[in-house]
Amino acid sequence: MKLPITIHQARLGSMEFKVIRPARPLVHAVLIDHDRHLDAYLDQDAAQRIGGLWTLAASSPRSLVHLPMRGNRGPSRELPEEGTRQLDLVLLHHSLQFAPSRWKEVRGRLGPGRPQTVTLPGPGHTGEAVIDHEARHYRENRDLFHQHLHAETLFMTGSAKVFRDTARHFLDVARNGPGYVPVHPSYPHFCTELHSNDGILGDAREIHIEYFDQWDS
Repeated sequence: MKLPITIHQARLGSMEFKVIRPARPLVHAVLIDHDRHLDAYLDQDAAQRIGGLWTLAASSPRSLVHLPMRGNRGPSRELPEEGTRQLDLVLLHHSLQFAPSRWKEVRGRLGPGRPQTVTLPGPGHTGEAVIDHEARHYRENRDLFHQHLHAETLFMTGSAKVFRDTARHFLDVARNGPGYVPVHPSYPHFCTELHSNDGILGDAREIHIEYFDQWDS
């Protein structure tokens, strides 16, 4: 899979931060905060590219992977409820030890970026890694996601392994959602979840990921 990205640099004092963004806007993608859980609504293109960015986060421990989407319009048949809010998303490796409180300043200093295309492993490699589900529930398991919320942005912090293992959720939506929805008109609901029972969530809420083919924009 070839993934066009832009690479940005921002300097705060003596520290320089590298931020990776998708080269094209993720137009048909929204992330909605429902307080107790989160909903991600995606079309095929957005799901495919987010799966690629999720995989890229596993191999980019010194970078912040930023997915701007909080200004997007939602799917035509699924509008945010009153009192909810839409969020951007940042993926980062726990070893970076980035403080989310610094994000607004970093974000404000990003320039136009440098375009680049990265080649990611296809199905049968990283995307289809064998997952030891029982090991995830051991007390010493450190391959967990943690979340922080700051400046209208959800920060997903985790290990390389947990990013690699969970990219498949988005790729599954991209691969199977478009074929499922047209043949199930009475219940056109294709989805997957980062679920609490999966042993991948530490201090983090569940994320429901759903395919939509009808959008307002």
